[in-house]
Amino acid sequence: MRVGLGYDVHKLVEGRDLIIGGVNIPHTKGLLGHSDADVLVHAIIDALLGAASLGDIGKHFPDASDEYKGINSLLLLERVSELLKEYNYTINNIDATIIAEKPKMAEYISLMQENIAKTLEASKNAISIKATTTEGLGFVGKGEGISAQAIVTIINCK
Repeated sequence: MRVGLGYDVHKLVEGRDLIIGGVNIPHTKGLLGHSDADVLVHAIIDALLGAASLGDIGKHFPDASDEYKGINSLLLLERVSELLKEYNYTINNIDATIIAEKPKMAEYISLMQENIAKTLEASKNAISIKATTTEGLGFVGKGEGISAQAIVTIINCK
């Protein structure tokens, strides 16, 4: 069994959709990034790549590449899933936390789990997603950004 840890953060700005876990969440601001800036999926991607010792999201999907401009992060996650299969890894568990002051995430978490499980061809029960605030502290607490953390376990099936 191998373990990987991922973290991502993006700035909140006007004029962008807020997409987290593949869900377009109604909000006055969205996350700034080269892709759709899905912090949750990006943290999961980094955790999976780290667990397999395959680098990080920037190595595989550089933000200087027009190929990934505006891309749906679930497509990037699908490519990571295919890469893991090439190396004979299967996902055992994903535990992730979204850190955001607003909007509240509770009503969207089940759909996020479904999106990620479907993309990874994993059981929804293997995907745990939680959300928390920073109680008004730091850049997240001031509403300047949103971050996410993920820890994963993968198993080599070879």
